[in-house]
Amino acid sequence: MKIHQADFSKGKVSSLILRVSFPLIIAELVNLLYNMVDRIYIGHLAENGSLALSGLGLCFPVISLISAFAKLYGPNGGAPLCAMARGRGDMKEASLVMGNSFTLSVLTGFVLTLIVLVFNKPILYAFGASDSTYPFARDYLMIYSLGTIPVLVTLSMNAFINSQGFAMIGMLTVIIGAVINIVLDPILIFFCGLGVKGAAIATVFSQTVSCIFAVSFLCGKNVELRLRFADMRLGLRRCGHIISLGTSGFTMGATNSLVQLICNRCAFIWGGDLYVGVMTILNSVREVYNTVINGIGSGASPVMSFNYGAKNGRRTIKASNFMLICTFIYAMAAWLVIILFPRAMTMLFTQDAAMIDASAKALRIYFFGFFFMAFQTAGQQTFVALGKAKQAVFFSLFRKVIIVVPLTIILPYFFGINGVMLAEPISNVIGGLAAYLSMRHMVMPELKAMNR
Repeated sequence: MKIHQADFSKGKVSSLILRVSFPLIIAELVNLLYNMVDRIYIGHLAENGSLALSGLGLCFPVISLISAFAKLYGPNGGAPLCAMARGRGDMKEASLVMGNSFTLSVLTGFVLTLIVLVFNKPILYAFGASDSTYPFARDYLMIYSLGTIPVLVTLSMNAFINSQGFAMIGMLTVIIGAVINIVLDPILIFFCGLGVKGAAIATVFSQTVSCIFAVSFLCGKNVELRLRFADMRLGLRRCGHIISLGTSGFTMGATNSLVQLICNRCAFIWGGDLYVGVMTILNSVREVYNTVINGIGSGASPVMSFNYGAKNGRRTIKASNFMLICTFIYAMAAWLVIILFPRAMTMLFTQDAAMIDASAKALRIYFFGFFFMAFQTAGQQTFVALGKAKQAVFFSLFRKVIIVVPLTIILPYFFGINGVMLAEPISNVIGGLAAYLSMRHMVMPELKAMNR
């Protein structure tokens, strides 16, 4: 395979973003198949399919929290710092950032594995498990936790592959694992009769293969920045910079976990196990539609980071504006599809008539005004790409913790179970506009001044 590395200082900004974004979007869509295929197969089990799906949904907050640590060290932390160092021509610092991010990912993965193995029962009951759903959740999570280190390393190191312009390799990293998962899932779940345990085994094995592929590529001769053992020794100040910048992405991922926890608890209180399953379907559909938005944002990020490091404010502004336009058009189209075909989406995950009816109604509420996510992404991702850690962290917390969590708890007292769904669209409007307008006010004057 011929390997091409992008030069973000040359060429049309929109073309660069699309060139990087397209394989990232494909990669993220394929990455969804790790858990999405699990949910589809488990939801269609002949016996206890709905309970098993609800149990699987209880694991999502834990999985989201694990993935959030990858954002801390990779896409939102180390990778933008690495891209900015490359833009300045400081290749030594860029290599050290990547090596330190690798070490942090491995150490964190080890600690998280121990925590989940020891405390899985109180964690799952805190996240809304009942005596009926806990056995399914436990079976999946105990096995999934054994793959925590490969998950963190793959997600964090893939960001460094993408930040160097090797978007096609980043896509292959994910596709290889996803294909293995798709093949193994029906074999282990149905033919071997392992059910939920089979889904977890397939996921862990496939993620491990992806991890080996990503690390092998970064250690090879095709990359400008190689992953070297000498660069893995932790530097306190450097780790502080990685964690400081990555805290925004971690906060967004961790608060997603918190929101899922609160939603699951409130859904169980106001609707029982059925609505825990509904929340699983809502989260699954949201992940699918957010994937393209996240992919465009991830594609724009290295372009913005590189040009910001090179003091080219004009190209940085173009990248931010193009990101907003693309995500807005897409989000509008996605919203229309959700309004028109809610039942078709729910039927992918379950055959239960009651769950299909409840989920279809909930989808229309939950995704109302979905296009405001474009403003959230454009504002948030620009802050991250430019190293504005404090602002990025604040708007992560503002949308999820300050708006969504209180509304999820309060609104059901006025609107019943529908109140749990209403919190999301309200946060999209308020949080999205606040993040984007604040970014324009804080960042654009600095960028415009660079080219005067």
